[in-house]
Amino acid sequence: MNTNLNYLFWRIAHYLIVEKGFRIINMSQDQQQIWLENPAYKQAPVIRLFRHDLDWGSKMKRDVHLTAANGEKIRKALKKNKLFVKNIYISAYPPVDDFEALTSQTVTLPQAPKTTVDSSIIPWVDYKDEVKVLSALFNEERDWEIKEDPEEIEVYALKESVLSYAANKAKEEQSLFTRGKPFFTYVFIAVQLLMFFVMEMAGGTQNTENLIRFGAKYNPLIVDGEWWRFFTPIVIHIGFLHLLMNTFALYFLGTAVERIFGSSRFLFIYIFAGFCGTLASFVFTNSLSAGASGAIFGCFGALLYFGTAHPKTFFRTMGTNILVVIGINLAFGFTIPGIDNAGHIGGLAGGALSAAIVHLPRSKRIWMQVMALIAAAAVIPAFLWYGYHNGPVFADPSINNAEAQEMLNDGDIEGASAILEDVLEDGSGNAHTYFLYSIVSIKNEEYTEAESLLREALKRDSEFPEAHYNLAVLLVERGEEEEAKGHAEKAYRLQEGNNQFQELHERLKDY
Repeated sequence: MNTNLNYLFWRIAHYLIVEKGFRIINMSQDQQQIWLENPAYKQAPVIRLFRHDLDWGSKMKRDVHLTAANGEKIRKALKKNKLFVKNIYISAYPPVDDFEALTSQTVTLPQAPKTTVDSSIIPWVDYKDEVKVLSALFNEERDWEIKEDPEEIEVYALKESVLSYAANKAKEEQSLFTRGKPFFTYVFIAVQLLMFFVMEMAGGTQNTENLIRFGAKYNPLIVDGEWWRFFTPIVIHIGFLHLLMNTFALYFLGTAVERIFGSSRFLFIYIFAGFCGTLASFVFTNSLSAGASGAIFGCFGALLYFGTAHPKTFFRTMGTNILVVIGINLAFGFTIPGIDNAGHIGGLAGGALSAAIVHLPRSKRIWMQVMALIAAAAVIPAFLWYGYHNGPVFADPSINNAEAQEMLNDGDIEGASAILEDVLEDGSGNAHTYFLYSIVSIKNEEYTEAESLLREALKRDSEFPEAHYNLAVLLVERGEEEEAKGHAEKAYRLQEGNNQFQELHERLKDY
């Protein structure tokens, strides 16, 4: 009898593991209890197979409750919101007393409310009918051929066949994450740290002029022929926090992608994704930008492509977390100003596309690789053509404003004046541009012109405290204290902590 039951147990295990693709997530030392998982089958994503002779219903009840408790631990380990466990007993006979209540309804314990257990018994005396219930879980009708009175050697051979297959599948899956050793990830980290140090020594990583000089993405210069700016922003960062965040992201994501795809493929993916991120930024935004974010999003894209090639492994290991992190980052990009979301999306697409071109080591997906190559050959030239002919190639006024501000700080009035005049002439100036040009006029003792420029600045931004203050000062000099009082009060209300604003406000109170 034991030989028959053991053969039945391993025959069912063979069906679930070899034919239906379940993987072993836990097995008892005596190999009589196996927990199996395959999330592709929603009706039975987790199955517990237990070879045990059930004498009494009370014993079965205790075991069902223990199964629910263990299922809850597995649910947490698998990070599932809810878990359904199909609990199957292989027994010589059903319990001698009442047990039908345990198999006619599912069991959920108060201490494990998110885990549901559905139990059934396959007794040897009636296995031909009961085993059909198992195949019905997968919407199959099949004739089970279970050998009766097998030899011990046949049971052993069947067991070894099942366990060997499961071990090979686990080894094969593990090998997906060990195709390469991180090398270029560390190279890029070292390069961006070195560039940050050099730029800090040369004038700062938040200095607009310095960023442009070292190769940040700047549309007017790309259009003028400096094509290398599609690549150099990958290793340039704006400020220490920007560097810190991208370095940590590159360390965790880059090493994962390099292990999966191998070093040479990772190098192609990272550079291609970085280029695509800069290209998308060039086509859709006119802002000065830099950073490894586009290339890092390319790592996300490569992992998403890995998910299309190995969806079960992807969602079991990292898939949900990857999707959540991508969603959060893109949401931040759409809601927080100053984030180059075009570059992020371009990098994400570039990473997926480049991963599809090279595919995974030791395997091919010819039709997908060819389609990805054709897509890249069509889309990239089209984006380049559009960017060079119709993209936002005019300078961002904030960039010119920053340059002019630096020149004013250095006492270069003529240089600041030339920059601001160009911005105002092409019609892209904003309130800050007019404010800075008013300072140039004041420096040149052109007070009427300065007043006009300040009024224009306030027309564009009525909540500009410095413009209100400077206009109030000019009006006081002309003897128009009454109007000056209103601007001084507005400047003070907008920025109450400013001592200069408070002093002028107090002085004009009585007018």
